[in-house]
Amino acid sequence: QVRLVESGGGWVQAGGSLRLSCAASGRTFSSYAMGWFRQAPGKEREFVTSINRSGGTTYYADSVKGRFTISRDNAKNTVYLQMNSLKPEDTAVYYCAATPILTTTRKFDYWGQGTQVTVSS
Repeated sequence: QVRLVESGGGWVQAGGSLRLSCAASGRTFSSYAMGWFRQAPGKEREFVTSINRSGGTTYYADSVKGRFTISRDNAKNTVYLQMNSLKPEDTAVYYCAATPILTTTRKFDYWGQGTQVTVSS
């Protein structure tokens, strides 16, 4: 079992930045690839980015490429999402997730409770 707790969400004006954190507890954090997803009102949950166990491989959705950066600190059992140049369409609940094998699909085994990000124009 892996417990994931996101933090760092909030309100920001368009063009601003936020950094989300996801703290993991339970089984060995470094055994899991990690991902971030988001869900806007009335829309399906969508893939944002993922990172492999060592942090050496990352994937991004086209909509965030060049603006968002995923990273992880295995010593702190934490994964981060640095979000720059935020747009109103980035407004969503952001979820952290864990899976044994790196993927860009929604096939993650563990999910956090989500943190709200609101970007105003």
